Amino acid sequence: MKFQVKLIACLFTVAVVANAQAADKFIILQSTTSTQNSGLFDHLLPVFKAETGIDVRVVAVGTGQALKNARNCDGDALLVHALAAEQQFVAEGYGVKRTDVMYNDFVVVGPGRDPASVAGVKDAVKAFKTIAEKQALFASRGDDSGTYKKERELWNAAKVDVKTASGKWYRETGSGMGATLNLGVGMGAYVLADRASWVAFGNKGNFKIMVEGDPELFNQYGVIVVNPAKCPNVKADLARSFESWILSSKGQTTIAAFKKNGDPLFFPNSPQ
Repeated sequence: MKFQVKLIACLFTVAVVANAQAADKFIILQSTTSTQNSGLFDHLLPVFKAETGIDVRVVAVGTGQALKNARNCDGDALLVHALAAEQQFVAEGYGVKRTDVMYNDFVVVGPGRDPASVAGVKDAVKAFKTIAEKQALFASRGDDSGTYKKERELWNAAKVDVKTASGKWYRETGSGMGATLNLGVGMGAYVLADRASWVAFGNKGNFKIMVEGDPELFNQYGVIVVNPAKCPNVKADLARSFESWILSSKGQTTIAAFKKNGDPLFFPNSPQ
């Protein structure tokens, strides 16, 4: 009888430890609203979990905020899209390394009446300059996201100081991509968006893609494992498993298979 009690207690302890280990088998992924809102993670992460048993808990914010969160050791890995900021993050020792994962592009969308007459323009900088000259409404995310960083690059290249136009024709929303698109449609304002968010967006109204195809609108995503030397709480082994999988042929094939209305939203380009 005593042996049976000890055996049951032992089995109970093993079960508790196993459950605790399973519950702890997750990583926090700091990522962007575009990857989340497009539905990519709903497609991608169940496949990863089925193969590895690792759960991924996504924090979807702008790239700048994602990098800031990771600097505060709140996260195990990142999947973001602002190359210069990512490289700086790694150079400062917060990331182990940065690797290309996939890409798509940015597009300028606007109302069907096209008040700035930029539809079909292949030069994004020229389109931005024209929007400013005609003082056509433009809705900006106004945050530290990868999309906003790209937008500021384009305004700078067009030699337009949007600070002087803030609150006039230039409206900063301080919101994510979906909310900014909603506000843009409501105001009849042009918006710079990543293509995946635009394709997945459901409240297009009479809005259309006005500017696309310029190499300046290229949008690269990278994966980074947070450096455990900076953040000892990082689940480095699990994060490396995610990094290895998403860069592998299976991860890349799974990304390529994600489509809306038959069109791919992201194009894998891992160097592996």
